[in-house]
Amino acid sequence: KIAGDKRTEDDIAMLRQEREYLNVLLVEQPDTDFAYTMARQFLFDVYHFLFLAELQKSTDLTLSAIAKKSIKEVSYHQRFSSDWIKRLGDGTEESHKRMQTAINDLWTYTDELFHQTEADKAMVKEGIGVDVTKLKEAYYKNVSDILEESTLEVPESKYFQKGGKQGIHSEHMGYILAELQYMQRAYPNMEW
Repeated sequence: KIAGDKRTEDDIAMLRQEREYLNVLLVEQPDTDFAYTMARQFLFDVYHFLFLAELQKSTDLTLSAIAKKSIKEVSYHQRFSSDWIKRLGDGTEESHKRMQTAINDLWTYTDELFHQTEADKAMVKEGIGVDVTKLKEAYYKNVSDILEESTLEVPESKYFQKGGKQGIHSEHMGYILAELQYMQRAYPNMEW
């Protein structure tokens, strides 16, 4: 009971209200088509790899161990999504156009990856968490390098969406939660 109360893992995962989920808006964007799916995955994978690389240094031995164990898998995901970005970006005229559109549309959600909440700041201060603000330069360099190799342009937009880390979500979050929480809401107290 990590939360210190009577809630189970299922309660925490499936029975919270929308505002109780604290995630970046990027991960709740819909799978419009394969280009969007791969672009969203790529933009998150680059961040996730950098994050885990730093989390390995955590003073919390459990978090450090999880990061060390996970980074190999995340490295694979980053390679996989990067390969698709290259394949579609430098592919046909149609695949290039679709991938550029997806990157352009999802770009506005990338800056939130580097925003710190008060909890993030407290975790950094204790040596437990990752200072995500220090990942920003490497992130945009890595992403830009892959986009350039893929013959895709780095979006010039300076406007970025944020709010997910504070529980303010896009309209897509409701659909995700409706699917995630259906069984627990339809059959209360169901045990798996």
